[in-house]
Amino acid sequence: MIGLEVHAQLSTQSKLFCGDSAAFGAEPNTNISPITLAHPGTLPKMNRKAIEHAVTLGLALNCNIEQHNYFARKNYFYPDLPKGYQVSQHTTPICKNGFVKIKVDGVERNILLNRIHLEEDAGKSLHDVDEQYTSIDLNRAGVPLLEIVSEPDLHSSEEAFAYLSSLRRLVRWLGVCDGNMEEGSMRCDANISVRLKGDTKLGTRVEVKNLNSIRNVKRAIEYEADRLITLVENNETILQQTRSFDADKGTTFSLRSKEDADDYRYFPEPDLTPFFIQDEMMQKIKAAIPELPEVLEKRYSTELGLSAYDASVICDDKDQVDFFEAMIRSTGNYKAAANWLLGPIKSYLNDKGIDINSFEVPPSKIAELISLVENGKLSFSIAATKIFPALLNDSTKDPLQIATELNLLQESDTSSIAEWVNAVIEKMPDKVKEYQSGKKGLIGLFAGEVKKMSKGKADMQIVNKLLEEKLKS
Repeated sequence: MIGLEVHAQLSTQSKLFCGDSAAFGAEPNTNISPITLAHPGTLPKMNRKAIEHAVTLGLALNCNIEQHNYFARKNYFYPDLPKGYQVSQHTTPICKNGFVKIKVDGVERNILLNRIHLEEDAGKSLHDVDEQYTSIDLNRAGVPLLEIVSEPDLHSSEEAFAYLSSLRRLVRWLGVCDGNMEEGSMRCDANISVRLKGDTKLGTRVEVKNLNSIRNVKRAIEYEADRLITLVENNETILQQTRSFDADKGTTFSLRSKEDADDYRYFPEPDLTPFFIQDEMMQKIKAAIPELPEVLEKRYSTELGLSAYDASVICDDKDQVDFFEAMIRSTGNYKAAANWLLGPIKSYLNDKGIDINSFEVPPSKIAELISLVENGKLSFSIAATKIFPALLNDSTKDPLQIATELNLLQESDTSSIAEWVNAVIEKMPDKVKEYQSGKKGLIGLFAGEVKKMSKGKADMQIVNKLLEEKLKS
């Protein structure tokens, strides 16, 4: 039985309760102010955008939105949170229930959520900057977080992997979080327990903290599940523990034992007024939510005729979808558009280590390339290996202009192609006899020779047709 707690750092410009920058990567202790530092007499002020992001994600996950909200003080010692307590939500999480849709081995399932609540992040303790002291960077202190808590509704590491992948795709799709686990903007704790088949009571759980990649979540769950099952089968006692994961060894280790639930002594935050989310605000947010990826995948498969795989890969990223949508506004050849996006374009982006937003060639130019291939003016090979690189060098030019300048337009004149075909057949009499005696695979050899002779300009469909006709006699 697996339950996941995911902390997603919200994509706001400022922190949850003050105007300090929430940007990642600044010099240590530069995104701070008297409010972040909890100087006496300073007062917090709520970030409206963070609340909007929370409602957006809640609606997308079919949650019930709690309209009457307040923040609470969670009394827990954080060495890198100057107030000495965390401002979070307790009895009124902003989102309740809902689910995350996953698919494992072709089977779809809804993973139930318990709650999603807003809270502020803590700073960061650095143990490798100074030999004698722990250093503290408070840039992250006060950055807005959503804590997304599932029910213990996952039953394998594969389901956990699918859940996190689906959740990360969604928060990025909605623009509420960049989902970058390496930078810590999305972090995961896994609660794991085991029980014998047929039992209904949950077993003693362990919590594995601060997992920083989806792959490591999967690995930690696999190791911990095996460890717990071994303890049960050996009639040993499972201790309720908080554990950490050693990614190098692929093992977990104990941080501390937890006999009972922590008593955080919550009470309403006296410096922040309760707030009410109006129906009008929720309706406005709901209207702005884009078509969700699983809906778009189905539409691409049913309406555009794309394969389930192509639709899934395209819908893995919202910016990629936007590029594809721009392409198909200029071409009706949806399959070719998908092939270009997932083929030459994706290869180029991977080689350069950039994303689709940094791609220099406008979608309309790729659509023009598709049209040239579709109309027989270029072969796909020439388009991909000659015209596409030229567009990357100068995206202001049109594909037709480049093809004309490089003398690459495909020859579709039957008489010219017939001359090349005749010349190849005359040059290879022995191969002609072999073909006519049954070695039909040699058609590729003849076609390749025609392609060489024409310097790639011959329309290969016409070439193959003429070859078959002339080789019959």
